[in-house]
Formats: sequence, C-alpha cells, structure tokens
Amino acid sequence: MSGVIPKSIGKLENLIDLALYNNSLSGLIPPSLGNLSQLNKLYARNSNLEGPIPPSLGKLKNLFVLDLKMNYRLNGSIPKEIFRLPSLSWYLDLSYNSLSGPLPNEVGSLANLNLLVLSGNQLSGKIPDSIQNCMVLEQLFLDNNSFEGNIPQSLTNIKGLSILNLTMNKFSGNIPDALGNIGNLQELYVAHNNLSGSIPLVLQNLSSLSELDISCNNLQGEVPHEGVFRNITHLAVVGNVNLCGGTPKLHLAPCPTRVLSKKRKKMPKSLVISVAAVGAIVFSLSVIVLVWRLCKKLKSSQKTVAKDSIVDGHYRRIPYPALLKGTNEFSEANLLGRGSYGAVYKCVLDNEERTLAVKVFNLGQSRYSKSFEAECEAMRRIRHRCLIKIITSCSSINHQGQEFKALVFEFMPNGNLDSWLHQPSQDPTTNNTLSLTQRFDIAIDIVDAVEYLHNYCQPLVIHCDLKPSNILLAEDMSARVGDFGISRILQENTSEGMQSSYGSIGIRGSVGYVAPEYGEGSAASTAGDIYSLGILLLEMFTGRSPTEGTFGDSLGLHKFVEDALPDRTLEIADPTMWLHSGQHNNTTSIRIQELLVSVLSLGISCSKQHPRDRALTSDATAKMHAIRDAYLKFIGEHGAEPEASTQEIQSSIA
Repeated sequence: MSGVIPKSIGKLENLIDLALYNNSLSGLIPPSLGNLSQLNKLYARNSNLEGPIPPSLGKLKNLFVLDLKMNYRLNGSIPKEIFRLPSLSWYLDLSYNSLSGPLPNEVGSLANLNLLVLSGNQLSGKIPDSIQNCMVLEQLFLDNNSFEGNIPQSLTNIKGLSILNLTMNKFSGNIPDALGNIGNLQELYVAHNNLSGSIPLVLQNLSSLSELDISCNNLQGEVPHEGVFRNITHLAVVGNVNLCGGTPKLHLAPCPTRVLSKKRKKMPKSLVISVAAVGAIVFSLSVIVLVWRLCKKLKSSQKTVAKDSIVDGHYRRIPYPALLKGTNEFSEANLLGRGSYGAVYKCVLDNEERTLAVKVFNLGQSRYSKSFEAECEAMRRIRHRCLIKIITSCSSINHQGQEFKALVFEFMPNGNLDSWLHQPSQDPTTNNTLSLTQRFDIAIDIVDAVEYLHNYCQPLVIHCDLKPSNILLAEDMSARVGDFGISRILQENTSEGMQSSYGSIGIRGSVGYVAPEYGEGSAASTAGDIYSLGILLLEMFTGRSPTEGTFGDSLGLHKFVEDALPDRTLEIADPTMWLHSGQHNNTTSIRIQELLVSVLSLGISCSKQHPRDRALTSDATAKMHAIRDAYLKFIGEHGAEPEASTQEIQSSIA
C-alpha cells in the first residue's frame, strides 16, 4: 500500500488492533490516531512514514504494543506522552528512525514494560537514572546512538534484565561493577564506546551470562578467566590493545607476572631501539587490519541482531488437531495434573523440540467457560519473568463435536512447588527436597510476581489463588506464578490495600489459603492475596500444609508458627532443608535461626486476621529481598550453603 494514512482513520473508535507494517505508506502519522481509545496494538514498522511522532498517541491508554521501527524519516524528539502510556507492557520499538534529542526522564514511567528498543537513532545525552523504575524490563536496546557519560549504576535495580545492548555510543568511564548484581543478565553488549579501566571481576559471578561483547574500547588489564569466562559462548574483546591473559582461545598476550632483575645484562641501546621499532610497526599494522575487519563485521552483525530482536507481535496459532496429536489424544500418560477447572497435559508438536503445557478446560458448567475467559483476559495483560508465559489459546470444536477451550503455556519441567514441599515420608533424598537457598530464591520470585500484579500491571490484577500447586518451577528451579482462572482485574484509581475488583466469577480460592474476609462476602483485594502469600511463606519454611489435620479446629498454621517464634523456630522448620550437605558451628547456626525467624515473622505479618493489619505488597517485597540479601551475604562470608541436620543446629546452639 502507498499514499498517506487518512485522517479519517481516527473515527474507528472501536478499533483494537491496527497493523500497517511492511508497506510503502508515506507522509505524517495523523494525530487523529490518538482518538482510537480502544487500541491495544499499533504496528507501523518498515514503511516510509516521516516527520515527528504525534504526542496525541499518548492518549491511547489501552495500548500495550507500539512498533514504529524502520521508518527512516521519522524525526524529532520522542514525545514524553509516549512514556506515560499506562498499559504499554509488551514492547516499545522506535528503532532505526531519525529520532534525536535526549531520552526523557519520563522513561521511568514505563513500569510495566518488558522490552524497550531505541536502536539506530540519533539520541544523545545521558541515560536518566529514572530508567531504574522500569521494574519489569527484560531487554533494553540503546545501541547505535550518541548517548554519552557513564553507564548508569541505576541499571542494576532492574533485577530481571536479561539483555543490555549499549553498542556504538559515546559512553566513557569504567564498566560499572554494579552490572555484576544483575543476576539474570544473559547478554551484555558495550562494544564501540570509549570505556576504560579493567573488566570487572564481578562479571565472573553472572552464571546466566552467555554473550559478552566489549570490543573496540580502551580497556586494559587482565581478562578474567574464572566463572562464566571459562565457558562463555561468545566473548569478543578485540580492539582493546591493552588487554592481556584470559582463556587461550582469546589469543591475547600473557599478562606480566614478574619484574625483570635490574642486574640482568642490558642489550645495546641502538639494538633495543631498532628491534622495538620494527616490532611495534609490524604489530601495529597487524592489529589495525585485524581490528578494522572484525569491528566492521561486528557493526554489521549488531544491526542485524537489533533489527531481528523483536518477533512479530501476534500469538501463534495452534489448531485443535495439533494439540490432540501432540498430547497423544490427551492420554493419561501425558497428564501433568488436574484442577477445579480442567486438566493440564504435556504436549510436543510435530517438527518442534520444545515441550509445551496445554491446560484444557472442563466446559460442563458455565463457570468453567468464564474461568477460561478470565484467564485469557488476565494473561493478555501481564508479562513478567516470574509469571507463567502463555504461548497461545485455542477455542474450537473437538473430534466429538463438543466445544473445546485450552490455553498453551511454556512447560515447567520441575512441576509445581507443592510436589517438592510434600514428598512421601519414606526415603527422602536431596534430589527431591528444597534447600534453604532454593526456598529463599523461590520466595523472591513469588513476591516479585505479586508486587508486579498489585503495583505495576495496568490495570492491576488480583490472583485470588496463591498456593504451592500454582507455583511452577523451571529447569533452573526459578519460580513462575500460574493459574489465573479466578483472578480479578482491579478498577483504576484505587489505593493499595483498599482496592476493589470486577469480574464474573465468584471468589472461591482454596481452603487454607483464602483470606477470612472472603468468607464474609468481601470483595477481592490485594490484601486477600497478601494473606495467601503469608500462608504460602509459612508453608515453604515449615513444610506443613495449612489444611493438615494436626492443627485441630482452633489452631491453624498461622497460630502454630506464631506460638513457636522465636524459641522453637528450628523445631518447627522443615527438616528436609537440612538434608543438603554442610557443616554448622555455633555462630552460623544462630544466624540461620535469626533468618528463619525473619521470614516466618514476615509470613505472620502477611497472614493477619484483619486486612488492615497485614503488610502492604511493597513492604512485604522489600522485607523479603532484605532477608534474602542478608542470607546471600552470610553465604558469601562462609563459602557455601551452611546446612546440616536439625539436631546439629540445635545442639550447636545449646
């Protein structure tokens, strides 16, 4: 298609998706697009649009995808209004245009955004520290611009950042040590800048790091060779002539190990000068040619990576016959579990290696269909590293002519948290129990997900059914919160702790985890989720289910733990935590007891009887992070996870 986008397009007030990409459309983006108040997605990439981006796009309050990349004549500054879009969550891609000026401070308003791509423009100035407020950002591409100054330390606050690309800018100073605190970082590109100093040793500790490109800077000193630097998939260091050492495959000169003796016989001065001059000329020419060729190749490849970094925004289509075949006709052998609203099956599609999980809804009653609709509505709005990732949905007719509805998710090979907390009593082993470190890590993933749902997702979401069987574990034992079948979407303009909700399904929850006020007819609230979170934390660290019969009628898990703190903390702690190797002395045992008291006290604070007495979501998250950070510091000081038997701990304290 060619020509201009007509102004009259702004009259389509009920339009939800608008895809104009890969055309020959030209002219200005009409400001009337701002009238499309229901718009969720706007794709206009790879065309010939020109002029400024109209600030009126800031009126698209329901927009969660904006893709205007590769319109090379789009110019001017990025409107601040774009960064204030409350629902912008999937991605914002303005790459490979001619946008200029600084990155506005308002970028920090994108608290719900997963992916920001501003590559290949003429943006300049410093990266504002407000970018640390992009709490759920997973990928940040700022390459091929003119950003300057130091790489901001504030980036370390974006805990879920997995890809950071700052290639081909004007950054100076050192590579911040703080980048070593982004534990999820998988790819880091800072090539073609003016960075100096040494490579931070803390980068060795980034266990997820697989690609690191620091080429064409002014770095010096020894390249680390421990940790991830021994097995990193792609490490590029060319163009830093003062680097040395590292692994043999880098082919760098060895670092000097000793100072030559002053008594060593000196060569004639004229010979030294001649040899040095010839050697320097030959070496310099070799380096210049090698660096020129490699940097040219890297520059080309970086552009290709950036252009291809965003997949098409549409969910893939998987028809019913493919799901039927991939689950072996929904056989019992492929069954992963059953719940109130249906069953989940393992599925492997033809010509695909990865495994999927298919949640098939039981449509015998109308409430099950409403559960499907509620989960679809929630899943289309939420994106966070600690939430289960949806692949697609399927609404069709099965081979028996009946209505069929299913959701397709990423497969979690380690099942759910419940199966790890409550193993059969006979022959427990370290292979199917959770260490103290793993429990802290899983708790962090859960509270991060809840904080996102309550404070950053737009509109906010109440899960309504937080419990171990709805916490799924990935291959690396990181946690994902799943099952949004009875979730509620909060109305806007409500304050934390007193938020109400709307939805079509009555609150059911699960016995033992459901907030007491729900039984009295109260509306769903963030405080209700916090109650469930508190019970979940108590269960994780005591190994006791809130529904087990030993508590009796008047003594629940909350009261059981509250009565035991602090003196009998180790007595009520889950004994399977101590099955993992380790040794204890008096000091370490006391510190472990203190940390357990802290996390169990947080569970007590969250599961108070009255909603007004419970911790707020943000406070609970901050407290859990502080406890885990203290534990990691403790681990670092003592070299390994200090775990042993309950008897050893108690006896050492005694």
